[in-house]
Amino acid sequence: MKTTLILGASPNPERYSYKAVQSLQRRGFPVHAVGLRESVIGDLRIIKGQPNDLGAIHTVGLYLGPKNQIDYYEYIISLKPDRIIFNPGTWNPDLVSIARRAGIEVVDDCMLAMLNCGHY
Repeated sequence: MKTTLILGASPNPERYSYKAVQSLQRRGFPVHAVGLRESVIGDLRIIKGQPNDLGAIHTVGLYLGPKNQIDYYEYIISLKPDRIIFNPGTWNPDLVSIARRAGIEVVDDCMLAMLNCGHY
């Protein structure tokens, strides 16, 4: 299964990161949530910071704008994900370049649409 890290997770049910976590869980994907503050999405804990004890991460789903990604560049690369999904509003040429140099697939798409269409 494709373990996914949602970076920029929010406990607000109106946020797309919240909806992505729920959609992944409904489909049986293992998911971790990292946000700006500790909270929960259902029974999943949102972790603050840059946890390194998450195990193998297949996909990082970005829900942070480009300026807010800068502090996470090294962290994302250190996770050695197979791919990074840049959701609408998160495209960042600097991080794209860094990820590609590290051999990480870069996807410019909406995670929710990918899940709903079966392209995840």
